[in-house]
Amino acid sequence: MRKALVEDVMTQPVITVTESTPYKKIVATLIQHNISAVPVLDRTAHVKGIVSDADLVLKEADPDAVEETPLFEGPRRRREHRKSVGATAAELMSEPALTVMPTTTLEHAAQVMRKHRVRRMPVVDAFSGRLLGIVSRSDLLRVYLRPDEEICAEIQAEVLPRIAGINRRAVKVIVEDGVVTLNGHVDRQFVIRGLVHALHHVQGVVAVDEHLTYTEDDRYPTPPTFW
Repeated sequence: MRKALVEDVMTQPVITVTESTPYKKIVATLIQHNISAVPVLDRTAHVKGIVSDADLVLKEADPDAVEETPLFEGPRRRREHRKSVGATAAELMSEPALTVMPTTTLEHAAQVMRKHRVRRMPVVDAFSGRLLGIVSRSDLLRVYLRPDEEICAEIQAEVLPRIAGINRRAVKVIVEDGVVTLNGHVDRQFVIRGLVHALHHVQGVVAVDEHLTYTEDDRYPTPPTFW
């Protein structure tokens, strides 16, 4: 099963700014292109950082920041203060930028976004570090637009044959709106767990509704007999 990769869904070309781009122009760029963040590039087209609407809104949220200097505050407060009084992309950006490679799987990209609470990540070449594209949360969701017929065909042709103990003719698979429904019979109960786990890793599967029966319950070992 080929996993969908970032290069399959990333946006190209990328809207970018330079380190010297002024605050107001960054705001105009985000609004004009209806995006939430832009990569900041240096003169060699490498990503130095990223400016998001969350960085920009700090100026509105803390207009008195210019009057104070957070000498005894933590690193996070000092970063917010810098952005609150910043006037160019270099002063406003979050750095280093969190990036991914084009060959990163969508599953891993989603995990990184969740962990770091970001909505967009620049995609860079693994060797040169040059910017290739950008991927957003909404891009990652495109996999769920995969046709039900295609999902079902993959399950029948690639998933079921790889799980020992399953007779494909004894298991009926229905896919509707990304939800996989399983009906039929298998030899061992433990097989069901492995099958459901595998199905959740098929691109486009929203949920699995399992109604399989089994002959042998092999979840628990048979206790020893003492004479």
